[in-house]
Amino acid sequence: MEHFDVLIVGAGLSGVGAAAHLTMECPNKTFTIFEGRNASGGTWDLFRYPGVRSDSDMYTLGYRFRPWSDPKAIADGPAILKYIRETAREFKIDDKIRYNHRVVSADWSYENALWTVEVDTGEERTPTKFTCKFLYLCTGYYDYEKGYTPEFPGFEDFQGQIVHPQKWTDDIDYENKKIIVIGSGATAVTLVPALAEKAEHVTMLQRSPTYIISVPAKDKIANFLRSVLPAGAAYTISRWKNVLFGLGLYSLSRKHPELIKKIIAKLIRKKIGSELADEHFSPKYYPWDQRLCLVPDSDLFRSINDGKASVVTDHIARFTGNGIELKSGKQLEADMIVTATGLVMKLLAGLKLYIEGTPVDLSKTLTYKGMMFSDIPNSALALGYTNASWTLKCDLTAQYICRMLNFMDEKRYGVCVPRLTDPTVKPELPVDFTSGYIQRAIHTLPKQGSKLPWRVNQNYVKDVKMFRRGKLEDGTMEFR
Repeated sequence: MEHFDVLIVGAGLSGVGAAAHLTMECPNKTFTIFEGRNASGGTWDLFRYPGVRSDSDMYTLGYRFRPWSDPKAIADGPAILKYIRETAREFKIDDKIRYNHRVVSADWSYENALWTVEVDTGEERTPTKFTCKFLYLCTGYYDYEKGYTPEFPGFEDFQGQIVHPQKWTDDIDYENKKIIVIGSGATAVTLVPALAEKAEHVTMLQRSPTYIISVPAKDKIANFLRSVLPAGAAYTISRWKNVLFGLGLYSLSRKHPELIKKIIAKLIRKKIGSELADEHFSPKYYPWDQRLCLVPDSDLFRSINDGKASVVTDHIARFTGNGIELKSGKQLEADMIVTATGLVMKLLAGLKLYIEGTPVDLSKTLTYKGMMFSDIPNSALALGYTNASWTLKCDLTAQYICRMLNFMDEKRYGVCVPRLTDPTVKPELPVDFTSGYIQRAIHTLPKQGSKLPWRVNQNYVKDVKMFRRGKLEDGTMEFR
């Protein structure tokens, strides 16, 4: 069997970032990346719907080690995909990626201190086995094969086209059509103004309102800094500026939710008027109980003000032949319906973990520093923050793993495994978000502990200290 020091699963944003860190910080390690699809980029290659873009600024969603140079801070999908692939080329990672390699399972042997990884390779899905010392899971958090669509009554009766954004293809024609977009999350608020540019009219149909904040598409301060400072210095300052602003907003939202709720409501009223703001953009929950949705340069509000789009807040009674009937009795006509109703959460892309042949139930484990699992050796999972950019945490995780691998080489250790030895640590839910995709999968997720290092910091500043300078031999991580 072919063997690697590190096997990375997934060639998306976090997988390419992990590989770049290994290249820079562990140059003597052999590694490869197994990608189940036939292209790199992960999310940013998969999603092709109109207007697809980041829901975070690129100064924090970009890699710490490679400055974002595009003038747009809220970037479109193709620009992000280009950035990921340019990074892979720059660090000579392209040659390390093996496409159409779908990891099915991984079984750990203590006797050999190795993972045996079963992979379906090629279009024929030929079963093949590999071994590795360390398994690095950069698989994202959702099912790439399908999105979430509720079971709507009369779904089959609709005579037009129904499409989930995750399954959007380039040949879908929406010009001069009446379109209903079901949902009000990040995908829906991106789709509506983009579709409205060519459609006859777009209606955003939501069960309940979402917090939506308008931000500039271009960061004037960041662009100015880049014009007067070296690229690296300008990027670092812009990155920290946005990190601290985001943390401040999140902290203030948690401490004074009513205040932030009023401020957001006031800002939306200025954009769209009090009547529409109060009816369709005033959520019942508090800010950051779910992620805030960003719209660059008020594009969603501008589409509504121009009459190209509208918002309806109601519940679906049933689909009809020419649209949707609402519980209020109102009828919405449509030629096309887009179900922006969410993702299916799926950790590890469905691959099965075993320890000495015994299946691992992740829901029975605790997360160590938000990146490893209790009693599971030599493995890590790249997961981002729920209240900040995905890459901020993934970058820190990659740095920590490289530190730990170098430390293990220095001390001649072969195994690292987090052990819960503190009886006062109590299991808790992994996140306190009320988002539907999390709540639907909450029973399958690993727990967090009631205190560090088992508690997940949703705080980049605190994590920087712990991940970059914290002790590796902390009394919880067992080395042997």
